[in-house]
Amino acid sequence: MDTIELAQDKMNKTISVLNGELGTLRAGRANPKLLDRIMVDYYGTATPVNQVGTISSPEPRQLIISLWDASMIPAVEKAIQKSDLGINPSNDGKLIRLVFPELTEERRKELVKIVRKKAEESKVAIRSIRRDANETIKKDCKGGTITEDDQKRMEEQVQKATDNAIKEIDRIAAEKEKELLSV
Repeated sequence: MDTIELAQDKMNKTISVLNGELGTLRAGRANPKLLDRIMVDYYGTATPVNQVGTISSPEPRQLIISLWDASMIPAVEKAIQKSDLGINPSNDGKLIRLVFPELTEERRKELVKIVRKKAEESKVAIRSIRRDANETIKKDCKGGTITEDDQKRMEEQVQKATDNAIKEIDRIAAEKEKELLSV
């Protein structure tokens, strides 16, 4: 894999990480992805909640967790209460219900700030990838493995990949902000 492909691959991974992080922010709707990062002690092993039961969303602001092992209900409830979701689970002995309250205007603005911060962190990571790729290209030119013309062409390709990645990050962040601010 050459320097440019490697840089593009890293940029794509950065964008997919951003997508995953923004997917865990709740926007007034209940999304099963919100529980992806919540871990529960499953027979001595830290396991994501989505791997100890089925998560469904029967209503826009409600999630239901149907556990495969009913003895896990207290552990899952405790893990959800400890998380940063700010939701109190309730159970009927078989299912755990999570009811998401409507977001306040203040909370929406806080979430938008988080989105912007994560987008900026991703842009910094993209620029770092660009810098590393350009350094590698310069080393190759000094080492005589590529010509100066190749160096210029490759640096332009890296810059184009960087511009595209940053545009994609801006698009993803704007989409999430719009989702958060729509009532």
